[in-house]
Amino acid sequence: MTVLLILGPTAVGKSAVGALVAEQAGAEIISADARTIYRGLEIGTDRPPPEVLARVPHHLIGALDPREPYDAARFRRDCERLVAEIHGRGRRVVIVGGSTLYIRALTRGLFPGPAADPSLRAELARRPLAELREELRRVDPTAARRIGPGDRVRIVRALEVWRLTGRPLSASWGGEEPFPWPLVKVGLTLDRAELGRRIEARVERMFASGLVAEARKLWDSGLSPDAPALRTIGYRELFAHFRGDYDLPEAKRRIVRNTKAYARRQLAFFRAETGVRWIDVTGRAPEDAAREVLARWREAEG
Repeated sequence: MTVLLILGPTAVGKSAVGALVAEQAGAEIISADARTIYRGLEIGTDRPPPEVLARVPHHLIGALDPREPYDAARFRRDCERLVAEIHGRGRRVVIVGGSTLYIRALTRGLFPGPAADPSLRAELARRPLAELREELRRVDPTAARRIGPGDRVRIVRALEVWRLTGRPLSASWGGEEPFPWPLVKVGLTLDRAELGRRIEARVERMFASGLVAEARKLWDSGLSPDAPALRTIGYRELFAHFRGDYDLPEAKRRIVRNTKAYARRQLAFFRAETGVRWIDVTGRAPEDAAREVLARWREAEG
């Protein structure tokens, strides 16, 4: 049985389309979002509204404390477990998300590397990015060339593998374990100007819905500097505002700017994926887009 994977940049409408497809296909949704898995980040991650969560079964949403580490390898394991359970109930699976490392864990596989080491990651997190890049160039020049110079998460992981195993991460490339079920990949895209407007409107909606209060509650809870929330667009900029780095209008401006930049990086990443059936949803209602996604899924199954 195939699994549908709906991917695309933030604010393109994946969640709404995915829920409609799942309803029509008798499916359950697994979220491939690195931040909606955390409790207390409802507004800033634009979590599906309660009525949608009540109507369509969703998994890996609001499941973890914001202090708990979670990575692509753990997501992959959880995803395999959930797909088997859902299929065991006689239902289909739709995976929806835009977290690039999580999507890569499904489409390109994972090598059986060591589990994350919290103390080592904390040590690496304290070091400047330029210093980490230089170390990676020394111990794993192949990985250093392939990993983007600003991709701190993947640089830290490559150094972690080297430190824990004595072998370069790049030595394991090509031996990744494929996902056990065939994936039908459907990508949603949108006119760039329209995507920008949607991002601006979404940020305005988040602020109107109480994003500042939600972020303040997280700030007051005493999160450690390496907590996932501190690396999440929206909260990261508001925490800087709470520290007094800049005023609230500047925080909002940076959230919009950083979200647009993130969307561009997502789209560039997903464009490099092979076998994606792309659908332009510009000017289309979610119901219309969902019908085409469902048709593409059925077409892929022959």
